[in-house]
Amino acid sequence: QVQLVESGGGLAQAGGSLRLSCAASGRTFSNFAMGWFRQAPGKEREFVAAVNWSSGNTYYTDSVKGRFTISRGNVKNTVYLQMNGLKPEDTAVYYCAATVGRLTLLHDYDYWGQGTQVTVSS
Repeated sequence: QVQLVESGGGLAQAGGSLRLSCAASGRTFSNFAMGWFRQAPGKEREFVAAVNWSSGNTYYTDSVKGRFTISRGNVKNTVYLQMNGLKPEDTAVYYCAATVGRLTLLHDYDYWGQGTQVTVSS
């Protein structure tokens, strides 16, 4: 079993920045990816960004490219999401997740954190 704990959400103004953190513990895998998803009120959960842990390759949804950066932390099994240039439409609950499957597909993720709220005011 894998446990994921997010932190770092909160309130920001449009154009501001926030950094989310996710720490994974428990069972680990030799080849896995960690990703961030978000879910706004009344909308489906959507992919935001992911990183392949072994290769370091990163993937982003188009709407956050150039503004968000996913990175692996120096602490083992920690991943960050640096969010710059925030927009009101980025407001959502952000979830950290882990998978040994396809890293951009929500349904391939087996382990999820509890979520952290990000609110961007205009």
